Amino acid sequence: MRFASCVLALVFTAVAASASATSDDAAGAGPAQVRVVEDAGAWRLTVDGVPFRIRGAGLSGGDIEALAQRGGNAFRTWSTGLDRARVTGMLDRAHRNGLRVAMGLEIGKERHGFDYDDPAAVAAQLARIREEVAAYRAHPAVLMWLIGNELNLEARNPKVWDAVNTIAEAIHAIDPHHPVMTPLAGFDATLIGELKTRAPALDLIGVQLYGDIKGMQGRLRDAGWTGAYVVTEWGPTGHWESPETAWGAPIEDDASRKAALLVERYARDIDSDLTQGLGSFVFLWGQKQERTPTWYGLFLASGESTPGVDAMQQLWTGAGPANRAPSIAPLRIDGRTALDSVTLAPGAAHTATVDARDADGDPLTYRWVVREESTATTIGGDPESLPAAVELRSADAGTAGTLRFTAPAAPGHYRLFVEAHDGQGHAAYANLPFRVAGDAQD
Repeated sequence: MRFASCVLALVFTAVAASASATSDDAAGAGPAQVRVVEDAGAWRLTVDGVPFRIRGAGLSGGDIEALAQRGGNAFRTWSTGLDRARVTGMLDRAHRNGLRVAMGLEIGKERHGFDYDDPAAVAAQLARIREEVAAYRAHPAVLMWLIGNELNLEARNPKVWDAVNTIAEAIHAIDPHHPVMTPLAGFDATLIGELKTRAPALDLIGVQLYGDIKGMQGRLRDAGWTGAYVVTEWGPTGHWESPETAWGAPIEDDASRKAALLVERYARDIDSDLTQGLGSFVFLWGQKQERTPTWYGLFLASGESTPGVDAMQQLWTGAGPANRAPSIAPLRIDGRTALDSVTLAPGAAHTATVDARDADGDPLTYRWVVREESTATTIGGDPESLPAAVELRSADAGTAGTLRFTAPAAPGHYRLFVEAHDGQGHAAYANLPFRVAGDAQD
């Protein structure tokens, strides 16, 4: 059920008539009939008439097969494009593994310079989106369409929502089988009011919250949202809302603490809403650099799964894996944690320790690295570069979970990382930001 009871007919020619990209494997299955319906005062999602609650993840370079094996039933993307071989291959893999795909459509952001007062740019964007939707609308793995991502972040021109509404109307005209939404960076009453007024063709909304997800359901009601929603991003406490050192470096939770927070937030804030909430996509089934290379990914860059993956399997299926990732405690330098704002003298000798354990009795190996602290100021998941690794003049990983090292000679801001690997494809991690300064007190 959309805000508006009808969809305006849009005239299009070659795009609508073009053949949709469907592989031989998926051909004949036809598009799934996905609906957002209200039933006895509660909203639900149905796929071919069967209730479907999203147990999903945001997927960026992650293992589709592993997601299905761990109990997920869907994933979302952030862009689609017209590399038909690549996108169709992704959809085919999803289909073979019984997964549905929420298809992200990349939309210009005001903070990146897109001008919603430029009618030619807006029209060109709409034409591109029509082409993308027409290309993949018939694939049986498609679940829904996501218009942009966090278009409200640092946006001031309300015409963005006029464009979203026009795109939603166009999608409904091209593809009547799949619902349409837009994912939001948080929300407030003003934003909800803008959407109701300017984008009534949306079928539902996506909300994206991290450490501030607590109380989400009540805040949505207070903001006046009575329709359906999906939590399109959630996960660890964000770098922008975490404690900081005295010099402003964000303090990242260790892998075990993040897993515990996933369990807590899922039970309290996501799975408890069977009235308006249709499920969620945890962030991130894969790995990315965002302030650190471990902050949001549920996997390491080398491919190992972390305690967060085990947590999601438990939440999705009610059972954990046969072999679990190690557990880990906060990293320390000379007994001090990140909250102590550790400052070291150039070239001084120090000892880092971490307590990691494996419940299955697998022997653990440790990987240590120091990197320069990220200087990125990007927001909204914009690309960042991995900070350079720093070669320590003297380092000795003596006993398990212990590193004796010499602080870098150059004053500056750094971060020490440790990974504990179980040899079974799993690992836990922790890190600690520290400062090197000439006036450090040992």
